Amino acid sequence: MLEGIVRESIGKSDAKKLRRDGYLIANIYANGVENVHCAFKHGEFVRTVRNKDELAFDVKVGDTELKVVVQEYQLHPITGIILHVDLRVALADTVSDYYVPVETTGTPKGLRNKGVLVITKRRVRVRGKIEDIPSKFTLEVSGLDRDDSILIRDLETPENCRLMDRPHVSVCGVIKAR
Repeated sequence: MLEGIVRESIGKSDAKKLRRDGYLIANIYANGVENVHCAFKHGEFVRTVRNKDELAFDVKVGDTELKVVVQEYQLHPITGIILHVDLRVALADTVSDYYVPVETTGTPKGLRNKGVLVITKRRVRVRGKIEDIPSKFTLEVSGLDRDDSILIRDLETPENCRLMDRPHVSVCGVIKAR
């Protein structure tokens, strides 16, 4: 379980002090739940998010324990370090929108024909209950030749979930290298 601290003040100077001390600034929110302004140790947060098996993971902030999902994050434009993260509380039996990561496996055959694999959507928006949402979408791309792509409508979703992106939007594809 990831443990964090509750931020007393939410000003800019306090956020800079926390970042300097190795903390990641976060907000936890949901409908009907009071917003929590908090901070986590940067290394522990990254380790927890990378090693999680499900979409949602447990955090403890102050005395409260919550099951949360990463909703949005902000990266530093030059270094790529995470500056801020928004965490959404995963309420049981509540239909909501979640962003599910996309992972590719295999090597496309179009790479031998001077093609390049381009992943256009790293996360796909899915609506449903947190119990029904998949932890990630795994796409097999070894059959993709040049100018082939996998669209949103090609993704398989569980029975009680619905993809919220347009069906003709490309998730990944192989394009001609310049």
